[in-house]
Amino acid sequence: MLGCEYFARRRLGEKQEILRMSMKQCDIGLIGLAVMGENLVLNMESKGFTVAVFNRTTEVTEKFAAGKAAGKNIQPTRTMEEFVSALARPRKAMIMVKAGAPVDAVIAQLKPLLERGDVIIDGGNSLFTDTQRRCKELEAEGLHFVGCGVSGGEEGALKGPSLMPGGSRESWEMIAPIFRKIAAQVDGEPCCRYMGPDGAGHYVKMVHNGIEYGDMQLICESYAILKDVLGCEAPTLADIFTQWNKGPLDSYLIEITSQIFRKTDPETGKALVDVILDKAGQKGTGLWTLQSALNQSVVISTINAAVEARVISSRKQERVDSAKLLPQPKVRQFTGNRDDLIGAVHDALYASKIVSYAQGMELLGAASMVYKWNLNFGDIATIWRGGCIIRAVFLNRIVEAYQRDPALHNLLLDSYFTNIIAQTQQNWRTAVSVAIQEGVAVPAFGASLSYFDSYRQERLPSNLLQAQRDFFGAHTYERVDKPGVFHTEWLDSDEQPVEKPAEPKKVARGGE
Repeated sequence: MLGCEYFARRRLGEKQEILRMSMKQCDIGLIGLAVMGENLVLNMESKGFTVAVFNRTTEVTEKFAAGKAAGKNIQPTRTMEEFVSALARPRKAMIMVKAGAPVDAVIAQLKPLLERGDVIIDGGNSLFTDTQRRCKELEAEGLHFVGCGVSGGEEGALKGPSLMPGGSRESWEMIAPIFRKIAAQVDGEPCCRYMGPDGAGHYVKMVHNGIEYGDMQLICESYAILKDVLGCEAPTLADIFTQWNKGPLDSYLIEITSQIFRKTDPETGKALVDVILDKAGQKGTGLWTLQSALNQSVVISTINAAVEARVISSRKQERVDSAKLLPQPKVRQFTGNRDDLIGAVHDALYASKIVSYAQGMELLGAASMVYKWNLNFGDIATIWRGGCIIRAVFLNRIVEAYQRDPALHNLLLDSYFTNIIAQTQQNWRTAVSVAIQEGVAVPAFGASLSYFDSYRQERLPSNLLQAQRDFFGAHTYERVDKPGVFHTEWLDSDEQPVEKPAEPKKVARGGE
């Protein structure tokens, strides 16, 4: 049996060598020719690299080869063996397929064809724990594995994405010359830096996506106030967002929002945004971010509100039905100063954005400690400045904050951001108050402001909560005036509370 396996492998090796000798050796290969995969290939080729490509459906490969790849240094392959043989050693094979089982299936096909020292790169939106598992399994077999977050959408993939690679440093060094060159460039620096071991890159990308959820929801809530309270139509909204994009809110998402409001539907002549169904989709990275935050005991209330807003938006028919049954707020004509409210919404968006990033960076910090990744937050903010969906001028201020204090626990405590909150706080409260009075749902604005109000208070009402927990479950509490852990018999025989030091081994625990 062993002899048969030996000769089978020998024949496979000979076949691969024949294929290799007959083909041009490529710098890197990519599996999965959906839009992101195709555009990354074209990006790599435009930067001077030769690229082998493979797709499970051969027709897709043929179409790409005859179309966008025609006349370029791109080598189409029809089998996995042909694909691997087209790669120069040490081989670099990048996977761009749907996260989960499809990634494992491609790896299972690749493994028998690769040699020790070759590297596999997963550029999809994989769950970081899957990446940790794959790193461990492949490294045990002598193969390198990189889990790389890729952000920027179709345009970013083609012109320069933000890249977040994680894995062994040796693995990173093998692909660094290619990845640094294909990444977006800001101020002469590539938006691609090594994140850390195993799942670090995909974790950073996951949190990036969570922050993206928050950014998008905050913009939508700004739109809701301006539209529903002030009655702003699409052309006016386009002008407002264009103006906002010239100041501290300058970002890719604000820019495209202004462009969205200028697009007219050719069928109806209406603003296209007004004929789009208000039912949002999601692919799961926001939910993963929430789950991880719960595991790390980190508050990411802005992202949580954004995910929940998408969930409730998906219940379109329920909302249509409830709108006919549930009481509405009294309709009122806004009598305040329009420009003042527009300014208040701008400041609410800015302040809430700061909170969202502060929460995201805190989550990264917590995960870095748990998984021993040693994440560099300044590097993360640096590579998010270009190529990715959340790219913004604002990120330069975050880079500067971590330059001032690399161990900064919360962005709100940096002097620059503390001053911004001081300047915007009253307008922030005004925007949220107006929305509440007018019945406009602003869950992310509200969650951001509540987080800030909780974080800035020396004393919260949680003392009452601890008393309740001790009353019904003997969960104990601490005191403000003396050390120790205490439990009270809240109702003794005379119905008077009796306090005594807690005896953990004897106190029955219930309730929660």
